[in-house]
Amino acid sequence: MTYFSSDFKLGILGGGQLGKMMLYVTRKFDIATCVLDPSAEAPARLACNEFYQGDLLDYETVYNFGKKVNVLTIEIENVNIDALETLEKEGIMVYPSSNTLKKIQSKAVQKLFYADNDIPTSSFTRFAYTSEINEALSNGSLEFPFVWKSAKFGYDGKGVKVVRNENDLNGLPSVECIAEKLIDFKNELAVIVARNMNGEIATYPVVEMEFHPEANQVEYVICPARIDDEVAEKARKVAHKVSEAFEHVGLLAVEMFQTHDDEILVNEVAPRPHNSGHLTIEANVTCQFEQHIRAILGLPLGETDNKIGGIMVNLVGEEGYSGDVIYDHIEDILSEAGVTPHIYGKKQTRPFRKMGHVTIVNNDISEARKVAETVKNTIKVISK
Repeated sequence: MTYFSSDFKLGILGGGQLGKMMLYVTRKFDIATCVLDPSAEAPARLACNEFYQGDLLDYETVYNFGKKVNVLTIEIENVNIDALETLEKEGIMVYPSSNTLKKIQSKAVQKLFYADNDIPTSSFTRFAYTSEINEALSNGSLEFPFVWKSAKFGYDGKGVKVVRNENDLNGLPSVECIAEKLIDFKNELAVIVARNMNGEIATYPVVEMEFHPEANQVEYVICPARIDDEVAEKARKVAHKVSEAFEHVGLLAVEMFQTHDDEILVNEVAPRPHNSGHLTIEANVTCQFEQHIRAILGLPLGETDNKIGGIMVNLVGEEGYSGDVIYDHIEDILSEAGVTPHIYGKKQTRPFRKMGHVTIVNNDISEARKVAETVKNTIKVISK
């Protein structure tokens, strides 16, 4: 199949920042794209060839959109799986497949998949409803502290809560969920794995993630991770094993814990480009977005090596501000060496909403971390 400067159409379910950054690549390669997103103001709307507004969870909407394209991919997991299954039966190539997405959409099913495939992960209990947790606590089958996770529709820190006592259960929705053992970890790590339809696999260097203590969102992504080479190799091997188990096509971001005993435990995965891979645009030979496009089109995978050390800073809406966005002091950070801001194109800000990111590159990762701190403390995402 000819992809470049042809009648071929690539469909993307979701038009947020990940979709927008995928389009950097399709524009470079002159690959025609169609994007479906619920919002008329989706960041990807301006860079695609055809934009459609619609509900990603609605069967007819997803099915009818999928019939317009040759290959269909995602930038968000929360899409209608039944529509994808029908499209696959009718000959539309869907990557990642509906079968892969089915295993990943539910955190409960995902955790059971790890157990079935001998993939190291934290111990957990599955509940049909959050209200069942009280009974488990009463009969001793569950103990504080643990991490409560909604089985579906959690993202960017939503649908996740550390539960240390009964009061922490107040206000949680009564939905299907899991209670995971709270891991006393040394580091939170991630490895992005690319796999094409021929089974060719490439892993990116391990990144280290620092999280915001309140929002449970990544604040900094650091690469190379400040860990021993043996631990890094172990993490990449675990990520490779996860990739082979899922048999996904495209990217798979594998988030992991490094325990104090240097064991690697898989936390969860995302079958798409991921926040932990944004720095690859500036810091790696092949960025994650190009790698995803290469993988889903069956093209040779690119080199994953770092060209230079990099740190990513997430730009999120400041607390206390909602409305038309202002990037206060953004001009100041542009005077810093090795600093590249990416603005996602969301017109409205709100507390902790992801509005952009900044990459800092430097051969000295310690120096890059200092600059990252300066960037974080300088630019503020506020409203008019």
